[in-house]
Amino acid sequence: MPMQIGLCLPYMKAGLTRQDYLDWFRAVEAGPFHAVSCGERVHGPTYDMRVVLSAAAAVTQRLEITPTLYVLPMHSAARVAKEIATLDILSGGRVNKVCVGYGGREKDYEALGATFKGRYGRMDRQVEDMRRVWAGEELIPGAGSIGPDMGRPGGPALLAGAMGPKSIERCSHWAAGLYAWSGNGEAEELSRTFAMADEAWERNGREARPYRMGGFWYTLAENGQQRLYDYVYEYLAIAGHEIATMMAESVHRSNADAVREALDNAEAAGCEELFMVPATADLAEVEKLAELLAAR
Repeated sequence: MPMQIGLCLPYMKAGLTRQDYLDWFRAVEAGPFHAVSCGERVHGPTYDMRVVLSAAAAVTQRLEITPTLYVLPMHSAARVAKEIATLDILSGGRVNKVCVGYGGREKDYEALGATFKGRYGRMDRQVEDMRRVWAGEELIPGAGSIGPDMGRPGGPALLAGAMGPKSIERCSHWAAGLYAWSGNGEAEELSRTFAMADEAWERNGREARPYRMGGFWYTLAENGQQRLYDYVYEYLAIAGHEIATMMAESVHRSNADAVREALDNAEAAGCEELFMVPATADLAEVEKLAELLAAR
């Protein structure tokens, strides 16, 4: 089966308007894309993942709606389960996969009043609670179930946004697959992460092979390389100037040939589904990518 291509909606740019988002929703819906996604950040000029995806669900008709990803330990499991069920209903049953991860931004946790320490074990328990909610079980004895009922007791497939061997090992007990990230779309990096998942799934007696979702940064907008550098630097500035500079200098998927190469890399690594994350909010990111995919 050919690799499915999804687009991450812009959510980190200041000044985006209702019309900007409507234009994006309609452009992606009209293109050769499988799904839309959105990430979660608290600080900075970021837009809320849940609200953006709810708007996308209301405007579009066919695209899958995929959160990529919930930093689950920052939140209440019951609240997240309710949000996902509601989003699935409002989208007409198009929330088939949800990515969850631990996150590494302690100040985001602090801003939401959540505890950073112990987040790994907490997420394991939260996944169990979410599945109990979707199965209609009570979390609080005598309080009743937590709706709405989306009509599928198991809920959507949960994919783990994890990269290191320890976190992948933990997730292999409960995840349906992995959301593997390679900022520059490198085949070796994606393949290595997927191989760790395959091994962990096998060690833990999982019968089904982990679903393989990947992602990388790109741009096809004007002055693309500089804008890609700026985007990645700003994204990682919280880690310090040295790390942000190193990562920003490592990405170069800023023209058609470079993006095609990264797509080939993802396929070679065995990606079943790929989310491309644009560095700008220009509609050219959608339109030129659609042209590239049509000619590929």
